[in-house]
Amino acid sequence: MVLFIFFVWMLKLGRSEFHPQFPNYQVLLPHILCSRKFMFQAFKQFFFVEIQCEIAANAEMIIQRVVLNSRPGKNGVPVAENFRLEQSTIADTVQAGQVRVKTLYLSVDPYMRCRMNEDTGSDYLQPWQLSEVADGGGIGVVEESKHQNLARGDFVTSFTWPWQTAAILDGDLLQKLVPQLVNGRLSYFLGAAGITGLTALLGVREKGHVATGANQTMVVSGAAGACGSLAGQIGRLEGCSRVVGIAGTDEKCSVLVQEMGFDAAINYKKGDVAKQLRELCPRGVDVYFDNVGGDISDTVISQMNQNSHIILCGQISQYNKDVPYPPPLPPDTEKIQKERNITRERFLVLNYMDKQEASVLQLCQWIQEGKLKVRETVVEGLANIGAAFQSMMNGGNIGKQIVLVSK
Repeated sequence: MVLFIFFVWMLKLGRSEFHPQFPNYQVLLPHILCSRKFMFQAFKQFFFVEIQCEIAANAEMIIQRVVLNSRPGKNGVPVAENFRLEQSTIADTVQAGQVRVKTLYLSVDPYMRCRMNEDTGSDYLQPWQLSEVADGGGIGVVEESKHQNLARGDFVTSFTWPWQTAAILDGDLLQKLVPQLVNGRLSYFLGAAGITGLTALLGVREKGHVATGANQTMVVSGAAGACGSLAGQIGRLEGCSRVVGIAGTDEKCSVLVQEMGFDAAINYKKGDVAKQLRELCPRGVDVYFDNVGGDISDTVISQMNQNSHIILCGQISQYNKDVPYPPPLPPDTEKIQKERNITRERFLVLNYMDKQEASVLQLCQWIQEGKLKVRETVVEGLANIGAAFQSMMNGGNIGKQIVLVSK
C-alpha cells in the first residue's frame, strides 16, 4: 500500500498543473521521472510475479489414461474396444505424503475379466467403473516426492496402479523396489517376483502338499501362462518327480519342455487329452495346478489318485460365463473327487501375505540362480493395452503379459 501511494504521488508530481506549487520542480523533475520509471518497473515485476504464482498454483500436467469404455457382458468375450484411451490432467503440485510418478510397466491379468462386470462375483475385487480409469499391478519411478520414505528416482509398485502415463499417489500405498534382486529386470516384480510368482509358490506350498521323495506327479493347466509356467517349475523345485503341462499350441508346449524343464506337455487342441495324460502320467496325478477349469479340469480330475490335491488357482475358461466362483463340478467329476478324497479348496494368495517377504526373496534367489525361467509377452504403448488384454484372454501370450508404458 505504501508503494502504491508513493507511486500515485510520483504520477501527480510529473503533471504540469502541480509545478507552480513546487518552485524547485525543475531540479526535482529528473528525480521524479526516474522514480516514476523505477516504480513502473517495480509494479510490472510485482504483477508479473503475482500472475506467475497464480498460474503455477493452477497448473496441471497433461497425461494419457485408459478407461473402461464398455462392458462385454457376463457371458461376452472382451475386445480391445471395451477400453478407451483419452487425454486427461493431473495436478502439478504434490501434497504432503504424496509422490508424483511416471508409469513404466503395467500388468495385464486374467482376473481383470471379472472386474469388467458390474458384479465381480468376489468380495475382494472391485469392479471397474465405466468412463473411469482402470487399474491393476504397476511399476513406476518417483519424479517428485513429499513422502519421508521415498525420493526422486526410487522405483515403486502398487497393486492398484492407475492405467495412465503419470499419477500422483499416496506414498504409504507404494512398495519400494530393489532392482538388483531381479538382475535389473523391473517388470519381473509384476510377474515372477510379484503377485503372480507368490500365487504359484504359495499355491504349491499351501495347497499342493508336495513332499520331496514322495515320487509325485504334477499336472498344470494353462501351463504356458504367467502363473502356470512358474507353478510347474516350482513344483519341480519343491520336490515333484514329474511335471506335465497342458497348453494350447505346439509352440507353447515346446517352450515348456525345452526352456522351463517340464517333462512333457500336451496341446489340448490336438488329439485325445485323456489318452495322452494316461501315457504321460502312468502313475496317475497327485497334484493338479488348475488355472482353467471346464472340460480340461474334468479330464485331469478323472485321472487323479486317492488323497491327491487340486490347487484351485483360476478358472479362465469360465470367466466369460455367468457362473459362481469356483464353478461347481459336473456330477460325475464331483463324484470322483469325493470318492478319492481329492482336496479342492479355493486358494487366495492375499490370505498369506504374512509370508510375502520370505516368499519374494525365495523367488528372487531362484531367478538369480537361473533355476526359475521367466517368460514375458511385452506390448509397447499405453494405447495398446486393450489389444493386449484381448490377446491374453484368447490365450495369445506366453508367460506374463506386460505393457511397457515408458522406458
